[in-house]
Amino acid sequence: MTKYRCFLLWPIVALLSVSFVRAMAAGADAADQSPHRIVSFGPTITEKLYLLGVQDELVGVTTYCERPPEARAKEKIGNVTQVNIEKVVQLKPDLVLATPLTGPRTVERLKHLGIRVIVFKDPNSFTEMNEQFLELGRIVDREKRANEIVGVSEQKVERIMNRVKGLPRPKVFVQIGARPLFTATRHSFLNDFIEFAGGTNIAAGAKTGFYSREEVLWQDPDIIIVVTMGLAAENEKMGWRRFKTINAVKNNRIFTMDSYKTCSPTPRTFVEALEGMVKVLHSGI
Repeated sequence: MTKYRCFLLWPIVALLSVSFVRAMAAGADAADQSPHRIVSFGPTITEKLYLLGVQDELVGVTTYCERPPEARAKEKIGNVTQVNIEKVVQLKPDLVLATPLTGPRTVERLKHLGIRVIVFKDPNSFTEMNEQFLELGRIVDREKRANEIVGVSEQKVERIMNRVKGLPRPKVFVQIGARPLFTATRHSFLNDFIEFAGGTNIAAGAKTGFYSREEVLWQDPDIIIVVTMGLAAENEKMGWRRFKTINAVKNNRIFTMDSYKTCSPTPRTFVEALEGMVKVLHSGI
């Protein structure tokens, strides 16, 4: 019936403008829940697509998409902020997955060319991450697999939280940036990591991530964690050791953690990073 209807409409469609035809094509793509040629503008999105098992449909990625290692062999379309639109078009994608770092003009130009573009914002919590992963699974027709992965992740997180329940909750300060000093507030993955692992984030109530060393010294954290995001981690650790009166220094509890897993996790790497946080906060369990 659908084919017959399209046959009847063909003379009318032939008279439509090019722009209207493009709009029709974009609408048709939006209704298609099984994309076969996907371009990813985000490293975490790329990793999630591999986790969902649609790597064969992934035809283009950024130069920063290095996980899993197999992603490095995919066609490159630029970096996370600068995209080669001509290259993207040449790959003939039926779906482009973008991030907030993708320029609005780039998104609009691709849409104008009739390419379906979906922008995924950066999630700030374990719950948001899982919700986005389920949505991604639905978009690429892997909803069942996405539900299974999220379900396993949630079960493992619950078991970890039960394991640390009742243990002393150390005060934790996380350093993300150095100049100026930047930390994790309540609205961040790192806050979830700390709380789920049985700790207390001393900056949870801060209005912004900008923090002063004086405030850190006054809060007297038991543990300081330096997230390796472009920081010379060992130099930063040495810098904190100058403040010999705080517990973290007195007890030699200054650590580093991988920014990739702690700031941009997938449901699977979240659990791995949470296990690492538990070891940092509760050595010996």
